Amino acid sequence: MSDLVLYGLKTCDTCKKAMKALEAAGTPARLVDIRAEADLAAKVPQWLAAAGAKTLVNTRSTTWRSLSEAERAKADAGEAETLLIANPTLIKRPVIESGTDVFVGWTTETQSALL
Repeated sequence: MSDLVLYGLKTCDTCKKAMKALEAAGTPARLVDIRAEADLAAKVPQWLAAAGAKTLVNTRSTTWRSLSEAERAKADAGEAETLLIANPTLIKRPVIESGTDVFVGWTTETQSALL
């Protein structure tokens, strides 16, 4: 398996759970903070191409709820890239890169593919 890079937040419970499970399975991952360390201008277009806006945009987040209707409409109008780069906490976490594969969220699908 390729080196794993987990994009998330150090304070995110789901990201912590994913890191712990990956380490326990002998598959260490490097955590990259999406607010402080990630090059979102380069990464977000790749993630959108791999997973799609419906998967990548976290519509259950506090940030999403605080957006205006016009801003939310951007996600559906194909302008999700701009919205996600401007608001990194809108990105569903974690985003895990394994070689050319991109996994979004700590779902059972992601777990079965990585563990």
